[in-house]
Amino acid sequence: MINTLIFDFGDVFINLDKPAIERSMNKLGISTITNEMLEIAMNYEKGLISTDVFITSFTKKFPMISNKEFTIAWNSIILDFPEHRLTFIEHLASLKKYKLILLSNTNELHIEQVIENMSLDRYLRFKNCFDQFYLSHEIKLRKPDHSIYEFVLIKNNLIAKNCFFIDDTKENTDAASILGIRAWNNNPKNEDVIDLFNNSVLKNS
Repeated sequence: MINTLIFDFGDVFINLDKPAIERSMNKLGISTITNEMLEIAMNYEKGLISTDVFITSFTKKFPMISNKEFTIAWNSIILDFPEHRLTFIEHLASLKKYKLILLSNTNELHIEQVIENMSLDRYLRFKNCFDQFYLSHEIKLRKPDHSIYEFVLIKNNLIAKNCFFIDDTKENTDAASILGIRAWNNNPKNEDVIDLFNNSVLKNS
């Protein structure tokens, strides 16, 4: 029986424009995102380097870009948080039927932009719905590494088959499924988290 729901954040609750970072970087004169740049971004997402080090690693490489310009470009991925999704998770939390966990690959700059876009009040309303609220840069782990799912299971004394994980990235849901966690790889283009209980796994649990 499903007793724990584990949610991703971006493109599950908050809308993202995933191509926006590369598009914005191109406008600033960065024509190619290299493997080295991706590795730096991944380390930042894991909280292995500070925000200052992260920004400086790019602005030193591309001195024509200011810290502010880079930050704006980096945060261009973050869009709005629709009210109907906040209402949905608040209602779900009020039922107290499931343990609710947020598990997000989110770095410090992005979460600051999320709060700015949402407002602090709405962000705290959202955060308070969850029994646990895990951001990758705070726990030094990121999806789809198996270690992050094992961390959640062990930390919360959970049985994998009793957990249901919602994430818009198939690589992430596939990794969770390998560990026995049931999952929904939602498509943000035509699916919405508020339709969660139309999912056949939850209907039959």
